[in-house]
Amino acid sequence: MAMREPITVAGHFGELLQGRLGPAGRVALITLPCPVLVAQVSCGPGPFGLHRPACAAPLSLSAARRLLASVGRPLRGRYVLRCTMPLGAGAGASTAVRVALLRAAGETDPLRIAAACFASEGASDPLMFDAPERLLWASREGHVLARGPALPRMAVIGGFFGPPRRTDPRDMAFPDITDLVQGWGAASGDLPALARLASQSAARCLALRGPAEDPTAALALRLGALGWSAAHTGSARALLFGPRGVPPGAEAALRAAGFGGITRFTIGGQGH
Repeated sequence: MAMREPITVAGHFGELLQGRLGPAGRVALITLPCPVLVAQVSCGPGPFGLHRPACAAPLSLSAARRLLASVGRPLRGRYVLRCTMPLGAGAGASTAVRVALLRAAGETDPLRIAAACFASEGASDPLMFDAPERLLWASREGHVLARGPALPRMAVIGGFFGPPRRTDPRDMAFPDITDLVQGWGAASGDLPALARLASQSAARCLALRGPAEDPTAALALRLGALGWSAAHTGSARALLFGPRGVPPGAEAALRAAGFGGITRFTIGGQGH
């Protein structure tokens, strides 16, 4: 058996929305897709083994065994893992690595993959589905709550601010975003409105969880962004611009404010 073509799974760059549906309700989120941060898994011949760089460290050999066994996949082949997002950044590395491993092993059913990832992680992202950014996702339950419209086209620049902050599945300390979720559905295709809702979600989370010195909102205002978003349990921060693109000087401004890993990309399918 020759080495198969690697399986690639894109991560995200924090969340556009995340919080509780009601003061004591379930935790729900909508991700900000990021095509340039990916996890990749290839499989070659040989006894079962797992070669993983530091970024894939949460997926130990024993965890990989349990993950594959949970969907009935045979424990054979040498798997090689690679990912381009840091851990604890809110970029979906943990879920993306698991989705890629399961697909490399031959599992294709997104519902089975979702159940396996949730059982393995305790809190997961919807990266096993096509267009995960269209899903309102119950991250502490591992299933879809609702489906929404496609995102309008937007340009994004962001980076990582502060230390890594790994997700704790038991962490339920998030603000109520029921009104923002309702507004999200009503603002279909309206990029300025969606960017404002994302900004409100991120600001509510920072007010509750910190860090108090986060400069992202001020940067968004200074650079003329339509809004900003954040990883609600990680260090990723993003500025959201219209399809004309990111203004000159934005990258330098983020670096001066203490951001690392500056990343820029364009997403969405409608010009607004």
